[in-house]
Amino acid sequence: MIINTFSYLWSATAIEAIAELADNGYDTFEVPVSSPHCWPDEMSGQERSAVEARLSAYGASIRSLNAGGYDVNLASPGANMRRKSIDHIKSVIDLAAAWGAREVVISPGTRRPMISPSLEKTYSWMYESLGHLIPLAKQAGTRLLLENTPYCFTPTIGDLAGIVSAVDDDALKIVYDVANAAYIEEDPVAGLLSHQESIALVHISDTGLETWGHDPIGTGVVDFDGLGDAVEATCGVRNVVLEIIREENPLHEFKQAMRDLGNKGWKLSK
Repeated sequence: MIINTFSYLWSATAIEAIAELADNGYDTFEVPVSSPHCWPDEMSGQERSAVEARLSAYGASIRSLNAGGYDVNLASPGANMRRKSIDHIKSVIDLAAAWGAREVVISPGTRRPMISPSLEKTYSWMYESLGHLIPLAKQAGTRLLLENTPYCFTPTIGDLAGIVSAVDDDALKIVYDVANAAYIEEDPVAGLLSHQESIALVHISDTGLETWGHDPIGTGVVDFDGLGDAVEATCGVRNVVLEIIREENPLHEFKQAMRDLGNKGWKLSK
C-alpha cells in the first residue's frame, strides 16, 4: 500500500517525512506538492538529486506526486491563468521524472460558484489545458491522474470517466478518492467497480456527510468491507493510497489503519 505524506504538510519536508515512515516499514509514497513540504520552484537541482539519493538509501520510492487543486485551475476563464497552471504542473511532471514517480495527480479545475461560466466553456478550457499537458507527461514517462474532488466542476466518477474516454489516451487516467465520493453521497464501491478501466489509483480514508474529512478507517460512512472486495477484484492494494490526514501522531494513525483494514478482511500483503 502507498502512504500519502499529507499529514506532514506543515511539520516536515517530503523527504523528512519519508525518512520517518521508511524507518517504520513503509516504502512507497504519494507526496502532495505544497510549500514548504514539496515545491518544485523552491528546489535546486542539487536538492532534487539529494532527495533521489536518500530515497535509494531508504529503499523507498515515490509512486505519485499530487500537484494540488487550490493554487491551479486548468479550467480558468483567463488564458494566462491556465498557462500558469500548466507551467506549475509541468514543473511537477519534471520533478516526478527526476524522482522516478510514475504518476502526477491533478485537478480538472474549478468554476465560480456564482454566475458560473457554462459547463461547455469550462470543459473547453480544461481540454485545451490537457492538450498541452498530456504530451509533456508522455515525454517525461509519466501519466496524469484526474482526481474527483467535491469543489471541482467534475465531482463524480462518471464525470471523470467521461473526460478520460473523450481524451482516449493512456497518459490520462483517474485517481478515485473514496472519501471525496462518499461525501457527495456517491457509492465508492459501485464507482470503482463500474469504472475500473479508467482508474489507476484509489485514495482511501473515511469521512462523514456533515463535514468533509480524510478520517481514520471506520469513523465515517465508507463501506470498507465492500471496498476491500472491490479493490481485490480490480486494482489491488498495490494501487491503493492511504490518505488519512492527521497532523498529530500520523505514525500511530497509519499503523491503526493497517490493523483496521486487516480486521475488515483486506489482504494487505499483496
